[in-house]
Amino acid sequence: MKPSNNPVNEPATETGGGLVRSPVAPLAPVRSPVAPLAPVRSPVAPLEEALSTVFRTPVILRAAGRTDAGVHATGQVAHLDVPADALGHAYPRSARPAGEPEFLPLTRRLARFVPEDVRVLGIVRAPAGFDARFSALRRHYEYRLATAPYGATPQQARFVTPWARPLDLDAMVDASRHLIGLHDFAAFCKHRDGATTIREMQRLDWTRDGDLVTAHVSADAFCWSMVRSVVGALLAVGEGRREPSWCASLLGAAKRSSDFAAAPARGLTLVGVDYPADDQLAARITVTRDMRTL
Repeated sequence: MKPSNNPVNEPATETGGGLVRSPVAPLAPVRSPVAPLAPVRSPVAPLEEALSTVFRTPVILRAAGRTDAGVHATGQVAHLDVPADALGHAYPRSARPAGEPEFLPLTRRLARFVPEDVRVLGIVRAPAGFDARFSALRRHYEYRLATAPYGATPQQARFVTPWARPLDLDAMVDASRHLIGLHDFAAFCKHRDGATTIREMQRLDWTRDGDLVTAHVSADAFCWSMVRSVVGALLAVGEGRREPSWCASLLGAAKRSSDFAAAPARGLTLVGVDYPADDQLAARITVTRDMRTL
């Protein structure tokens, strides 16, 4: 990777070496049970600490998506740069069985090092130029609601938002159609200085399986709190407080709308990230970094 003038985007080291890509499945950040008011723990912190211990040098983990506190992920992707002289620490001292994936021993070690609510599902060498965040074509989220009169079951409690009020799913599907395409989603995003709120919504639909209602949301990128805000607006439609066409009127607003509340974080999960072919990574990074306009 080439160094960047932005420290946030610089590689973890400048000595070259292996670029490692790994799918990660962290649950939502949790608070310390000993100190209830302690800061929320990010899943990245224990992984960086464990990887720095393994490679015996500080490393920085860069993820495809940065989710709000309380949001889960089953399909997060992250990368890190490892110095060439440190990469050998990932391997066991004994010979590996023939055909065993290169970084399977490291995957096993990390399972012992990190909290049980963070799992690394696999590790591979990434192609040249790969960046977990800027190479991504799109991210996929799911938002789950339990509409049963008793709320969410104990098994669902951490991952599904209970919603006791009736929902008109047809109206929500109708309203969702207005948000598909390239739009300025400022009405659905928390403000960040210098950040664009223009995004291409590629999928926004709803399914019902008994008492479980799920929103499927895909876009080339999301701004801060966008998915939860979109779901919150559509819930206002589903409850009959707004007409389906109201969502279209929000597009192009200059700032976050106060006409609706963002849906609770617990029901949201990042389920996947798509990437282009290896020979298209550099072109994709150029597109991602470009400031878009309508």
